[in-house]
Amino acid sequence: MLGQAAIAIWCDVDAQVRGEFDDWHAREHMPERLSIPGFLRGTRWVAAHGGPGYFILYEALDEPTLSAGPYLEHLNSPTPWSRRMMPHHRNMVRSPCRVVASFGQAWGEALLTVRFSPRDPERLARRLAAELLPGLAARKGLLAAHLLRNVGGADAPQTEEQKLRGGDATADWAVLVSGYDAAAVAGVEIDVPGCVAGHYRLAYVLSEARHGA
Repeated sequence: MLGQAAIAIWCDVDAQVRGEFDDWHAREHMPERLSIPGFLRGTRWVAAHGGPGYFILYEALDEPTLSAGPYLEHLNSPTPWSRRMMPHHRNMVRSPCRVVASFGQAWGEALLTVRFSPRDPERLARRLAAELLPGLAARKGLLAAHLLRNVGGADAPQTEEQKLRGGDATADWAVLVSGYDAAAVAGVEIDVPGCVAGHYRLAYVLSEARHGA
């Protein structure tokens, strides 16, 4: 994982607008996000077995990046195209996160996301970071395993984009496991009570623009 923070987003998009959504997200929305100082890389994933599901991840330098003025300005000043697309997000789950543990930096074609709200988060985080995730990242067919924790305040005022979507839910914790072998990723089991798991395939990647490189 690049950086020490991330924004993790799960959502569904209506079938009739998926073509325009993909075009908007690739040509305007993600480039806009990656132009913000501290945003390092963005990836968009689609449900592995069809269906309306998307997972979107923005990797960021640090937690202040997620609450700094430049990012908030974009959240509160959506473009006309964004205003048209935001209401088509369904079942939106969005979490600004701290990267608690990270093993590997590459993304493969396949991704498992597991989001959960543990009763004893500190104990579970220690077990995942020390026992499970390092071994997963080193397993044949896999490339990376990360643990994220939501740092967004529940009492934060809604941004203009959130209002257009009708409000967002949040995920308290999430594990991300990626690999170059979809079968290997599909075989990963994260034993956490009450978790919500999803399988995705990579659709789009964009990295920070490095001027003068």
